[in-house]
Amino acid sequence: MTVQDTLSPSAPWRELRSTAADWDAADPALLGTLLVHQHLIRAFEEKVLELAGRGLVHGPAHSSVGQEGGAAGSILPLRASDQINGSHRGHHQFLAKALGYIGPQHPDPRADLSADVKGLLRKTLAEILGLAEGFCKGRGGSMHLRWEEAGALGTNAIVGGGVPLAAGAAWAHRRAETGDVAVTYFGDGAVNIGSVLETMNLAAAWRLPLCFFIENNRYAVATTVEESTAEPRLSARGLAFGIPSWKVDGMDPLAVYLAMEEALAVMRTGGGPTIIEADVYRYFHQNGPLPGSAFGYRTKDEEKAWRARDPLDRVAREMTSRGLLTHDDVAGLRARCVAAMDEAAAALLDTSGPAPRIRPELWPSPDFRDYGIRGDLSEMAGVRTAEQDSFTGTLAERPFIDTVADVMHRRMETDDRVVVLGEDIHRLKGGTNGATRGLAAAFPGRVLGTPISENAFAGLAGGMAMDGRYIPVVEFMYPDFMWVAADQVFNQIAKARHMFGGEGIMPLVLRTKIAMGTGYGSQHSMDPAGIFATSVGWRIVAPSTPFDYVGLMNSALRCKDPVLVLEHVDLYASKGLAPVDDLDYCIPFGKARVVRAGTAATVLTYSAMVAPTVAAAGRLGVDAEVIDLRSLDRAGLDWDTIGASIRKTGNVLIVEQGSIGTSYGGMLADEIQRRFFDWLDQPVQRVHGAEASPSVSKVLEAAAAAGPREIEDGLRRVMADQGLPLALAAE
Repeated sequence: MTVQDTLSPSAPWRELRSTAADWDAADPALLGTLLVHQHLIRAFEEKVLELAGRGLVHGPAHSSVGQEGGAAGSILPLRASDQINGSHRGHHQFLAKALGYIGPQHPDPRADLSADVKGLLRKTLAEILGLAEGFCKGRGGSMHLRWEEAGALGTNAIVGGGVPLAAGAAWAHRRAETGDVAVTYFGDGAVNIGSVLETMNLAAAWRLPLCFFIENNRYAVATTVEESTAEPRLSARGLAFGIPSWKVDGMDPLAVYLAMEEALAVMRTGGGPTIIEADVYRYFHQNGPLPGSAFGYRTKDEEKAWRARDPLDRVAREMTSRGLLTHDDVAGLRARCVAAMDEAAAALLDTSGPAPRIRPELWPSPDFRDYGIRGDLSEMAGVRTAEQDSFTGTLAERPFIDTVADVMHRRMETDDRVVVLGEDIHRLKGGTNGATRGLAAAFPGRVLGTPISENAFAGLAGGMAMDGRYIPVVEFMYPDFMWVAADQVFNQIAKARHMFGGEGIMPLVLRTKIAMGTGYGSQHSMDPAGIFATSVGWRIVAPSTPFDYVGLMNSALRCKDPVLVLEHVDLYASKGLAPVDDLDYCIPFGKARVVRAGTAATVLTYSAMVAPTVAAAGRLGVDAEVIDLRSLDRAGLDWDTIGASIRKTGNVLIVEQGSIGTSYGGMLADEIQRRFFDWLDQPVQRVHGAEASPSVSKVLEAAAAAGPREIEDGLRRVMADQGLPLALAAE
């Protein structure tokens, strides 16, 4: 007969309820602040819904009417230096954090609203209306609110998408040993998303001061929480990860406040992450001014029952019953908040016509469209640059992979902001290829071996970068894994600077290797250059020599944009000239290198295809000018060098190894033909792999990727189509 022991979770899980004694003991100033903040948020949200109902909000209006208690109660105990982020329904949290930042610390419910408060309401409303004076200059709207100085890291339209970013902020707080924390807000819909659960695991493993605040409003649009999960008490998720968790009535702002105080005591003393689940209720539908009952998924009786527990009324009732306020005081506060929102809206609207409209002069200029996709590279001013043919230091033959490790060691030695993270990078003598050799021993605490959770650790790195105190270097063991982390890579990291107004930073380096030819098959072998080049926001570099790797990596680590550094396994095993003792120069972004001069054809290539292209041109006797692009993103293409060559040759061949399906050359060819059509004697020619991904079979793998034979065929084609035999091409 078996023996069975009941197991207990390693962390506590508690339900917290306030009592009359708690309300008696509460500081009247605290209760007054809870009341003021909630009324300001309620009046704000009602005005947004009014404007949405009149067609003046372009895009969604995800209101938080009914959920004010969770935001006010949880944010009031925070410091100004603590940070928060949230979801698409995040006006209330943004306003609560901003109100706490601008002060006063404890506003008097009887007093007039300050000019700062009125300014905050107007600026936030302007953002939701898409206007230039908004916090994100109109780009963010309702779902993307960010005010860095106030500790509001940004709300997020991707459900669960902001959670890994908040973990990055929490890591920075833990590393800085300030005692500050991060709080990430999300709903019952997000709690079942992989990035949220991955981040819970990572935060627990690394003991990050991060509070996962679950607003359980019972509906993900119209799907009930009971339909979505077998355990509707969502704070139970914490038990699986050893995270202390609280369940609390979110319609009771004081209970939320007390739960957050307990959670903060854990996080500020090194106890790691916490979870708070607040049971709340949104009075309106997912979006817009109608209740859920209008769409048939909720009953009017259910809505009435929840409205009877209104968090604003709860605080007012507790204060009036204790003689702290009169009913007239509460009515006066309500009137002042409504009037402030009427004033804010009036300043943004033109009501002189038959129907109100946004004042035309308040819209952003169309010229602002692309500002801030990337930075202006002013951080590169004054850096020392070098090229191999003019380098004055000592060069020696070195394995490419050793240079990768050496330059990272040098940068971590000279800049303690650099942090490296990825799978197995702290083991196996430098990861799976040796690229991080020796770093873990030399820089403890700054080389982070991660769980197999690309979405979580990529997003965590994004949060570290947005924080600004650290420069994360992320290693994806294989580029195909970017699809696992696609939300963080493309929706979050790539878009953050532009989405939040163009003024933020994202100093993140993502290293990955092209592994074609290694036999690892379809899911480990892609060249991601084409995908990243069509994702707005990334810079891309692809070094082909050890010398170039040093200079381009140094530039990547100075850059305040996200930079993809492409490496190739064929180069890892190669040797080339590398600096012996000078690892501090940069190679500027946007500077291609003419590897082989010629007049008959311009051949554009990068990474491990540079050397075989030069060799093929030599074997065939083609007078081809081979250009190593080095920088591959749209902003980094060296059109001066490319254009000068095209004007000379009138003939272009693009050479890449990877699949036509994810090809980089398609974008490049289109751009060349639009820019240089008058100089081209024929259409741009291309060498690329097949449509199929590389297979494990050695024969099929070789057939899927472009190699020396395909390069030679391409050179023959580009010369023949121009009407020149190869014999004449060298003359």
